[in-house]
Amino acid sequence: MTAIDDRMTGIFENLEVPEGCKAELIRGEIVMMAGPDLAHNLIVESIVDQIPRTRWHRLQTQDVAFPADGSEPQPDLVVIERGAAEGPGRLLSAPSVTLVVEVVSRTSVLRDYRTKRELYAEGTVPAYLIVDPIKGVCVLLTEPSQAAASGLPDYAVERTTKFGEPVPVDLVGVVLDTSEFRTYS
Repeated sequence: MTAIDDRMTGIFENLEVPEGCKAELIRGEIVMMAGPDLAHNLIVESIVDQIPRTRWHRLQTQDVAFPADGSEPQPDLVVIERGAAEGPGRLLSAPSVTLVVEVVSRTSVLRDYRTKRELYAEGTVPAYLIVDPIKGVCVLLTEPSQAAASGLPDYAVERTTKFGEPVPVDLVGVVLDTSEFRTYS
């Protein structure tokens, strides 16, 4: 990390985020956004309800640390195996994460589909689920790897399904029912 990244991390850690807003540190830049809407929250709630609590922690306001590039995103949902991370602290290390979920909003399309896709692959997060209420699709990305052609980190396997179709998330042992997922109107 550079001195600028260190300064941004310090600013970010002391940032007072206005109520109803959310802030993330993405590749050394502070990104602020409005809080989620009802469709977003209902989608996240549906996913949480389908992931077995006995084996997994399903965390909705957890910051994840990617120290190599000065990133501390707060995915809409972070799934970790029970016992994979314990103790106090605001940050969860990326290697302890099994699945991250991002629900796309009108202002997060590029970040969710490109920036975070690269970031999560680079951090070797095993599975990244993009739920897109704009298009009415889910994109499940697995097997993070270094993409040979571009040299950028990416996922080797990509599976896109429409809302209403099941999404097998083998790493957490579930087949998500997306029939209740709502689109933005």
